[in-house]
Amino acid sequence: MTEEGQEATVKTTCPYCGVGCGVLANIAVDGNVTVKGDPDHPANFGRLCSKGSALAETLSLSDRLLHPQIGDKQASWDQALDLIASKFAATIEEHGPDSVAFYVSGQILTEDYYVANKLMKGYIGSANIDTNSRLCMASSVAGHRRAFGSDTVPGTYEDLELADLIVLVGSNLAWCHPVIFQRIEAAKRENPALRVVVVDPRRTATCELADLHLALKPDTDVALFNGLLSFLSDVDGLDRSFIDQHTHGFEAALAEADPLDMAKVAAQTGLSVRDLATFYTMVARTEKTVTVYSQGVNQSVVGTDKVNAIINTHLATGRIGRAGMGPFSITGQPNAMGGREVGGLANMLAAHMAIENPEHRQLVQDFWQSPKMARRQGLKAVDMFGAVRDGRIKAIWIMATNPVDSLPAADEVALALKHCPFVVVSDVSTEVDTLPYAHVSLPAAAWGEKNGTVTNSERRISRQRRFLDLPGEARADWRALCEVAKRMGFAEGFNYAGVDEVFAEHAALSAHQNDGTRDFDIGAFADIGQQDYDDLTPVQWPARAGEPKRDSRFFAGGGFFTKDRKANFVAVETTAPARRQRAYPFVLNTGRIRDQWHTMTRTAKTARLSSHIAEPFAEIHPEDAAAIGLGDAELVEVKSPHGRVVVRALVSEKAQKGSVFVPMHWTDQFASKGRVDAVVSPDTDLFSGQPGSKFTPVALTPVSCSWYGFAVLRNKPEAIPADYWALAQAPGGWRVELAGLGQDDLKDMACALLPGDTDEAAFLSYEDEGEGVQRLALWDNGDLVAAFFFAPEPVAVSRQWAASLLETKAENTVERYRVLAGRPAADRPDPGAIVCSCFQIGVNQITAAAGQGAATVDAIGSVLKAGTNCGSCRSEIKSLLDGRNDKETADVDIAQAG
Repeated sequence: MTEEGQEATVKTTCPYCGVGCGVLANIAVDGNVTVKGDPDHPANFGRLCSKGSALAETLSLSDRLLHPQIGDKQASWDQALDLIASKFAATIEEHGPDSVAFYVSGQILTEDYYVANKLMKGYIGSANIDTNSRLCMASSVAGHRRAFGSDTVPGTYEDLELADLIVLVGSNLAWCHPVIFQRIEAAKRENPALRVVVVDPRRTATCELADLHLALKPDTDVALFNGLLSFLSDVDGLDRSFIDQHTHGFEAALAEADPLDMAKVAAQTGLSVRDLATFYTMVARTEKTVTVYSQGVNQSVVGTDKVNAIINTHLATGRIGRAGMGPFSITGQPNAMGGREVGGLANMLAAHMAIENPEHRQLVQDFWQSPKMARRQGLKAVDMFGAVRDGRIKAIWIMATNPVDSLPAADEVALALKHCPFVVVSDVSTEVDTLPYAHVSLPAAAWGEKNGTVTNSERRISRQRRFLDLPGEARADWRALCEVAKRMGFAEGFNYAGVDEVFAEHAALSAHQNDGTRDFDIGAFADIGQQDYDDLTPVQWPARAGEPKRDSRFFAGGGFFTKDRKANFVAVETTAPARRQRAYPFVLNTGRIRDQWHTMTRTAKTARLSSHIAEPFAEIHPEDAAAIGLGDAELVEVKSPHGRVVVRALVSEKAQKGSVFVPMHWTDQFASKGRVDAVVSPDTDLFSGQPGSKFTPVALTPVSCSWYGFAVLRNKPEAIPADYWALAQAPGGWRVELAGLGQDDLKDMACALLPGDTDEAAFLSYEDEGEGVQRLALWDNGDLVAAFFFAPEPVAVSRQWAASLLETKAENTVERYRVLAGRPAADRPDPGAIVCSCFQIGVNQITAAAGQGAATVDAIGSVLKAGTNCGSCRSEIKSLLDGRNDKETADVDIAQAG
């Protein structure tokens, strides 16, 4: 915390993805907060992405949950905590410990996670605690444990800068982990020999950096990497010494991969033999190879096998744990790794110990001196909510996550919570779709108010520090958990004076009876005090007591965490992807977009981040769109046996034929029917329990609309009575996309979106009955209150220009009629669709600058500043400059890498 009335700068950590960027939060004398990247943090060295750069714009309290509630009535903390403790205790007494559950999040801090896990596994005696991290990295955990005997990420971010070949598998790094993408981009400029291969069914923004794009069929990664293993064997690309000394099972894995048949692999993956040969040759010839993988690998019903197919190729070549080489799982959330460290998954114990190992169970119970210990795995996320639905779980505490939107078959999750006898929700916002199902709602601390640690993808622990007062009655999650534990009779295990004591206990447990037998060890901090905790600088684990703290890699000389310290090759079978049904002939792929995060409770609070993409969409190949009679920007229904969404069609060559991509972020708070996880299949990976969010068979159907509309509004509408709508913040107000199936009275529609009773006569209007076009606008002393644009087809008005009108005075009738013209005046050129969120630079501006000689990304930056702040838009600028979706590259040159 900072002293009131004094300017201060606090070092903290970004709350978004798993890169774990350091942030400098500057608090001015008047309390105003600004942020910038921390140049001293080893994850980002001062860089921030578009989301991180906009953090200070998301700190408003407009939607905050500020007080405990029981039902829809405000309650005291004592009343809420007493009720939670009594309900959980009574449920356990009547139905046993497995009748209750915690569902937590990679958004909470390590200390919160630690207390939640300790309470559930060591005191309640159930392993029914799981996390939304199950949805993003559980297959990596399972693959690591099968191969290494532990959930260990072997390498570091520095390896990406030391490599000569980087293979990005199922990772749109440019949009999902922009700062790491920028580090690779910079490394490529410094090292012209560095080659980048992207393995992804879609042509994403990341492909702009790629020397080779392998647009394989969805869910055929195992076939690709099994083929690579066979190829390495055929061309004498194996490290026989490493295999013999440090591994088991190579021959079985190679046999399962089958003798190399390039034509067969090409048929399985949909790739050309030429591209396969190019890729395999690149890997065989390049010792310094890093394979980075993310959700395209993990979010699959064969995700664990994909992970092991990748790891097998690194074990076979000995390219692991040395500078510039190794498999690298990059995580999606800011503290998914911290949750893994404390055992926050239903199939793990604290400190990377195994719940199935009786010695580990005893060790943890003895250390905690707890009355009980969970003796078997708990229910993983999808199964957990299945148990809520069928009544096995009768009380659940949901913390910092929104399962009604983020779990697959999400409508079923909502139904399960509706009928659950007791639901607790801890959250920061009142505008989340899960909150209405809560019997008790608890106001949690948000970023800037929290105090604790997080761990990023390269095993680096960093501090999130508090620099804002807790608003209302908000509390840290660990404190709420401790208070419930005490009320349940467990005070002796939860009497922490401060968060530093929780961290110290976590560190001590990691070192307890370890002696190098377990990977996770931060025993150097077992005796940390409050001051040292407050001053803690970013540190990579292991950090063993008595050893100097330094960055490290694992497994260069073996030393795996199996019983005999040898790694396991895993024989993974190449299986065909799930068969598409005649009724559902397309494959749905879901994922992130550049400027939004999860379910938008933070990112939707700033107009800057909504300016890039403001509504949910379905990216569809032109041939598929033509086949079903769908035009660009029309509405399309995406439907599976589990649910449906209606979204905007984005017809693009970047989509693979037969596939459709819909982003994951939209909820009922921001769109009429955009919750795409209601469509996603609940099928999960056999080993990890992770859902296959990248592969759901769906049907696509054009939605026949009678009218379309777009509006900009000074005030947020209380209700939107349109069949289709999508709402987003705009500078000075709000923007709304609209459409209707019937012949609605559009003036009545406009009035319904305004506060109070608005007389139609107050509007300045234009109507062309023959064309079906209507435009309406309303001013208050020169300030635009609202403008509406209606047409029988998708409205062609520039969104950026229209939104800017909310901050522009219209002093006379001429200026007001220009608004109804639906286009900017000659002296105010339309910037076009926003590409650079930081400086609000649009497509038209970039195209114009390129036409005047700015032919490179850096030149565009010099002229327009676009791409010079966070850098997240650089790949899109490059795509515009290239003027084409695909680029051809000479295969023979690429293959000579290394």
